[in-house]
This record gives sequence, structure tokens and C-alpha cells, in this order.
Amino acid sequence: MSKVIEQAVQARLVASAPRTESVAATLRYDRADPYAVSMAFPPPATLEGVEVSWAFARELLVQGVDGPAGVGDVRLRPYGYDRTVVEFHAPEGVAMVHIRTSELRSFLERSQHMVPSGREHQYVDWDQDLAQLLEEHP
Repeated sequence: MSKVIEQAVQARLVASAPRTESVAATLRYDRADPYAVSMAFPPPATLEGVEVSWAFARELLVQGVDGPAGVGDVRLRPYGYDRTVVEFHAPEGVAMVHIRTSELRSFLERSQHMVPSGREHQYVDWDQDLAQLLEEHP
């Protein structure tokens, strides 16, 4: 079984003008980092013209499809019938995207099959993580 799940999604970028623009995004879940998910945006979708990836807790995504969640750099909340708003807060400003909730639920279901909630600790390689930490900070 693969250790990584990637799923392309269409995100609708919410701009200050009364229009939205669809951008491609990729959700990623890696069993080697079982508590986290990431969402990457390709260069054409970013102000800097480089790929931007945000990592955040899988549990935040689980909570955010059903109700408001998050108080930090990433915040989520349901919007309408089948949309979830994801807000990314950075020093440069806030980016908001709408994603189909069904796509998020599908991604979460696949990640749950790979690593069930509450069992993430069984997939963490503590020895490797400690060795890496010690290498980075001698």
C-alpha cells in the first residue's frame, strides 16, 4: 500500500472583487507524518509565482468540514450546501478558497483508511525523528 495520498481539487479563490477564480490545488497526506495534511497551490495560483504549500493538522480538516475550526494560520468553516472555506493567514495577507466539501470528505476517508484517527502515534518513527532533530540542532 502506498504511503502517500494525493488528491487534486478545484479551489475557488475568493478575491476582494465580486468574482471568484478557480485554481488547481493538491491535497496530500503522508503516512510518515500521520498528524498532518498539506495543500499545495501551483505557481500560477500564487502572488510570488512559486508553488506554495501549507501544512496543518488532519484533525483541523476533520473539524472544519462540519463546523468552524482553527484559530491560527489555517482556519476552516462550512459554507453553503457543499463548500468549505479554507483561510490561509500570512504576514502578506489572507487567502480564502472554497473547496467542495465532498472532495475534502473523500480525501479524509482515504487518509482514515491509511491511518485511522487515534492511531497516528503508531506510525511515527520516533527514532528517525529524534535523529533528524539532533542533526538539525547539534
